[in-house]
Amino acid sequence: MNIVTIEHLTKSYTERLLFDDTDFSIQEGEKVGLIGINGTGKSTLLKIVAGLEEPDSGTVVRRRNLDIRYLPQNPRFTEGDTILQAIVRENEGHSHVWDLESQAKTMLTKLGIYDFDARVETLSGGQRKRIALVSVLLSTAELLVLDEPTNHLDSQMADWLEDYLKKFRGALLMITHDRYFLDSVTSRIVELDKGKFYSYDANYEGYLKLKAERMDMALATERKRQSLLRTELEWMMRGARARSTKQKAHIQRYEALRDQKAPEFDAQVELDSVSSRLGRTTVEVENLCKSYGDKVLMKDFTYIFLKNDRVGIIGPNGSGKSTLMKIIAGWVQPDSGTVTIGQTVKIGYFSQENEAMDESQRVIDYIKDVAEYVPTSDGRITASQMLERFLFPSSVQYNVIAKLSGGEKRRLYLCRILMEAPNVLMLDEPTNDLDIQTLTILEDYLDHFQGIVIAVSHDRYFLDRTVRRIFAFEGNGVIRQYEGGFTDYQAAYERIHGEEQPETRKEARPAGEKSKEKPREKKLKFTYMEQKEWETIEETIASLEEETAALEKEIEAAATDYAKLKELMARKEEKEALLEEKMDRWMYLNDLAEKIAAQQS
Repeated sequence: MNIVTIEHLTKSYTERLLFDDTDFSIQEGEKVGLIGINGTGKSTLLKIVAGLEEPDSGTVVRRRNLDIRYLPQNPRFTEGDTILQAIVRENEGHSHVWDLESQAKTMLTKLGIYDFDARVETLSGGQRKRIALVSVLLSTAELLVLDEPTNHLDSQMADWLEDYLKKFRGALLMITHDRYFLDSVTSRIVELDKGKFYSYDANYEGYLKLKAERMDMALATERKRQSLLRTELEWMMRGARARSTKQKAHIQRYEALRDQKAPEFDAQVELDSVSSRLGRTTVEVENLCKSYGDKVLMKDFTYIFLKNDRVGIIGPNGSGKSTLMKIIAGWVQPDSGTVTIGQTVKIGYFSQENEAMDESQRVIDYIKDVAEYVPTSDGRITASQMLERFLFPSSVQYNVIAKLSGGEKRRLYLCRILMEAPNVLMLDEPTNDLDIQTLTILEDYLDHFQGIVIAVSHDRYFLDRTVRRIFAFEGNGVIRQYEGGFTDYQAAYERIHGEEQPETRKEARPAGEKSKEKPREKKLKFTYMEQKEWETIEETIASLEEETAALEKEIEAAATDYAKLKELMARKEEKEALLEEKMDRWMYLNDLAEKIAAQQS
């Protein structure tokens, strides 16, 4: 049974058509994920469903007495209220008001908020978002409408929210960029594309398959239409005369085919810029220490960033991740220790706060402040052309930034950073407010980026996809290094520290209390990075063997040239050592693959 039904929905914002005579509905107990490019109207739909905005035309029917609660991107509270007062104020109709404060304290603690008497106006944007989330979850609503609920949540908090929403008995409509979260929580994905809604009865993984099938079918239909159109056009060109009913029908069929619209797909961001050359000295940090009062963020942290390094930085909110990034960028000074930046290093810092963005400035001027032209692999292009690649058409380029959506502002900020052609790209929570399509393209761009990437993120999918090394803030100034992506980090942490993982651990038990749960038999499986390595390692070994054989031939030919011989011998030893390492790795992975196969049979 539908609890919300929207028919013939049409809505424009300034000159932009968001919804074009389209339909949308939600059923009882359904968990719907809404996706689409930023600026296409996703947040507007949530406000229409919640009753906070009206469509230009169309009907919105909600079930009688339907209780809806809405979580906005940027929640506001009554100034002067404490955290608990704000939550109680927004849940005055709660059937168990007497227990509300106790429940609120429990949830707030899980989301990293401990000072319940703090005034709401003194809190950061991330803290206010988490308080609003607690307020919504504590309501008696039958439909939760959540706009980016995972923003400002660390991995442990996201895991908790994921588990809570999976158990929630009511209906859910949400926007989120977290693809693992979508995959786990949702039962239906709705895509907003060119003003129309496309529904897929699947989680995110299933949506990817079904959408690919839809696009293939649309393209096949268009190819068939073009083929028929060519045949009909040839008939018309032969001088058909509309003397008979049959001939008139033929002409009408041709005109119908001609006037039929071809399938339209959303344009995609084109990320393409040329990075600057990176010299021998890159970024070196040595014995970094930083504290705020009694809180130690980092203690004696040392690392030399390698060319083409892909480093992820994780840890709970407030642990010091962004502070480390700002120390490297030179925005914050460490208490002690040194940061050495090579002469050729050009840092592009994509921070959380969109620094230096004057919202009264026009979009085109904001980009031109960096450069009139930008080098790309296709040659130089203008600032206006660069904006078009980032889905800012000429009709939008002369608007002021304040008119853009939150996600569009983040995309514009990313465009400006890449226009500077950095060779060290620092990304602080890049997945916040960027749509999934842009994230996918950013991930592909990072695969080919010629330079160092350092990313702070709680997005497990993004980390698995982009980084090869993780630094985890583990408290009391300890920053520990792990190899691989986020899934590899979790597996390594479990091997080192046992079942309890810092990003997903359960509540600590009172001293002396034993677990009543039976130990579960651990299932063997490849980690994300191991799976990728297993798929390519045989090709890598074959390539190394060929390179070693080629070097042996060069050594034979250079027997009388001592200097060249010495260089070739050194290269051969290096390749042989790498080959031996890969052979050992193949033996380990092959053994693991056999055990997994035996376990599954």
